Amino acid sequence: MLLPSPRGPFSESVIAALAQRDPQRLIPMEPGDVSDPVADDDLQLALWVCYELHYQGFDDADPTWEWQPELISVRRSFEAALLDALREQAVFPVSGRPVHHRLTDLVDSADGPSLSRHIQRHADLAQLREVVIHRSAYQLKEADPHTWAIPRLTGRAKAALVEVQADEYGGGDPDRMHSELYRGLMRGLGLDDSYGAYIDVVAGTGLAVSNVMSMFGLRRDLRGALVGHLAAYEMTSSQPCRRYAKALRRLGGNDDTCRFYDEHVVADALHEQLAMHDLCGNLVEQEPDQTEMIMFGAATSLYVDSRFAEQVLASWECGRSSLFRWQTAGRVVA
Repeated sequence: MLLPSPRGPFSESVIAALAQRDPQRLIPMEPGDVSDPVADDDLQLALWVCYELHYQGFDDADPTWEWQPELISVRRSFEAALLDALREQAVFPVSGRPVHHRLTDLVDSADGPSLSRHIQRHADLAQLREVVIHRSAYQLKEADPHTWAIPRLTGRAKAALVEVQADEYGGGDPDRMHSELYRGLMRGLGLDDSYGAYIDVVAGTGLAVSNVMSMFGLRRDLRGALVGHLAAYEMTSSQPCRRYAKALRRLGGNDDTCRFYDEHVVADALHEQLAMHDLCGNLVEQEPDQTEMIMFGAATSLYVDSRFAEQVLASWECGRSSLFRWQTAGRVVA
């Protein structure tokens, strides 16, 4: 994978610094530089590039820059802007109820637009492909951000997370890894299944879905948020995947193409219980001070996914593609 095309001054500074191995090209973000960090294409791409150094990296970037001090400093300025916005917008009620009840109440009260219902009932094949492209920013490395929590947990909470993640990685069978099932979905839809192939067209909100997990995973101080994020993610995945599978079959998809969604209908129903009770419940028993951080992570998962759905549906309502397009110097990247 090569470095993507920049979308503004911050992503341009990060990409240029990596390409030229020159930390002086980096531009830190100041408070107020962006009005809506969750949807800001430039900020989200800059963060995604920073985080990708911890995953597969780029063929045209020095791998030792994963921990380059100036880059980490600039990345923290991006994270500060995003975290401030999430703390303001990803709100949740405070109560003395057990954490699994609070998580259930939070998920049940979510009132964002349902992208999966629209896909099931109304989407054409081009729109379904767009969603699959956006989601590929995370799904082609599915489970990896949450795995970073394993060495940061102990006891039964750690064991519960390992149990969930073992399923995500196919129980040792590489063909059953969820990231590989997603590649099968992409191939079935006639899409390029290579890692990072569509980053230049994934919308900022689509990148944010992936970036939030990476930010929580890379920072030990946010381990509770990562656990809460995983719980909310699993609690809200099974039914949408059922709808996506119905939509795909309505549009002519076969069982092989639908395998990714079919697997998640079953797996995530089990993971929901493990994440709520065995993971979050035991973490709260061991570290009661992580309770509100767990709830913040869960609220963030719901909020960012809602923002993504809003952006996609708003684009379609206006009769245009939801994929990112950037006009620069007479050239459209799309």
